[in-house]
Amino acid sequence: MMVPQLILFIVFIVTPWEMEANNELISIKQFESKYVTERDIFVRLPDSYNEEIKYPVLYMHDGQMLFSTLDTWNGQSWRLDEVIDSLVLEGAIEDIILVGISSVSQERHSNYFPEKPFNSLESSYRDSLRNIDRYGSPMFGIDVNSDDYLKFIVYELKPYIDNRFSTLSDVSNTFIAGSSMGGLISMYAFFEYPEIFGGAACISTHWIGSFSDNSEIPDAFYSYLDARKESVSGRKLYFDIGTATLDQYYPVHQRRMDQIFRSVEESIDFDFSTEVYEGEPHTEIAWSKRVHEALTFLLAD
Repeated sequence: MMVPQLILFIVFIVTPWEMEANNELISIKQFESKYVTERDIFVRLPDSYNEEIKYPVLYMHDGQMLFSTLDTWNGQSWRLDEVIDSLVLEGAIEDIILVGISSVSQERHSNYFPEKPFNSLESSYRDSLRNIDRYGSPMFGIDVNSDDYLKFIVYELKPYIDNRFSTLSDVSNTFIAGSSMGGLISMYAFFEYPEIFGGAACISTHWIGSFSDNSEIPDAFYSYLDARKESVSGRKLYFDIGTATLDQYYPVHQRRMDQIFRSVEESIDFDFSTEVYEGEPHTEIAWSKRVHEALTFLLAD
């Protein structure tokens, strides 16, 4: 375990993880977990953060891609600090606390692929997925463990955030979001923990689950969602997709998933939206241009 180090930021004393502050962005290095591999956490506080005020919290995956381009693998980022500041200035949303959860590259697919739908696939098909090679490495670096990844968020990270910062910790003020595989795990969190997450934004949701179009994986997601559609009551669910590069495979599957929620939209009180962005590719730059729509959907009263 890392030797405890105390670093002062406003009034917080942090242990056993090392905390670094850069203006309103706090970096918690190698947050330990009994469920998943340790990883960095980024906490973005409002510019006017005040302990006397409590704030909604948005958890987002691939946290290392959300702010600066300096350390990203492709030189792109969501520029979320700028997007949030702009929305707050416009009065579109209130101030929020954003928690970015870094991904571990070798384990990302395993952390983010919804486990129950994966286990519902035929065993031979699961084995074929495990054998897929992507850029010289297995698509699944370890066994699928998204149930444990969500336990890490719900039972370790969220309590830590709620204890250290001035949060509104109830379901109506706790949200989760991500793109691509991060869209899948956000969807999965929304349905696995309806008592925790009041809303999810699933951006460029990777319905095909692999890197070529197929029917088996979307079928598994469809069955999973159809069985849980009643749990959306009183909550918010947002999807979006582009139509270029990897996103070109999503529209046919997104329309099918939408039918599930349209079928209960009139009988159940919940907010649902799917947006299609024609010609937009599968990149952080594309997501940065439209994430304001997802944030407004989740966070506006």
